[in-house]
Amino acid sequence: MSPKRRLAHNRLFPKSVMVWAGITATGKTPLVFIERNVKINSEVYQKIVLMDNLLPWVTQHFAGGPFILQQDWAPSHGSRSTLAVLEAHFPGFLDKNLWPASSPDLNPMDFSVWGMLEGKIAGKVFATVDDLKAALEVAWASIDDGYLRRTVNSVKKRLRACVKARGSNFEILL
Repeated sequence: MSPKRRLAHNRLFPKSVMVWAGITATGKTPLVFIERNVKINSEVYQKIVLMDNLLPWVTQHFAGGPFILQQDWAPSHGSRSTLAVLEAHFPGFLDKNLWPASSPDLNPMDFSVWGMLEGKIAGKVFATVDDLKAALEVAWASIDDGYLRRTVNSVKKRLRACVKARGSNFEILL
């Protein structure tokens, strides 16, 4: 393949990664990169995300203090075995009955953080997936506590607007 063709190929199929992360008003978890071709089933989610990464982080960050885990409800998040892990290690998590399904505009990672993180690396070309991961780590590290606090604190206003709009589009009320 000629160098010109290789360059065009890279533009058409940019590098990508699957990543998990979480935020609070006072900090952010490490980024968790999921290896290519790994399906996020309940077992993988429980081990790689919850037990290997989130549990050690919340133990250190909250030092036994209270916190509430909010997650979206991907199938691996709501399986019986995952719910058992959550009940044992993350008491007070928001289950399906307390949080509306398909509500990205109520999830701070979805309505704010992912887009901001993507914006920090947009327009850059990465030669390898490792280069992309490194750039994401730098961008993630640059997110300051003020941004986190404002983002998390905006959830209450969003919830009120959602109720006022009776679950319909509420962003015009913000």
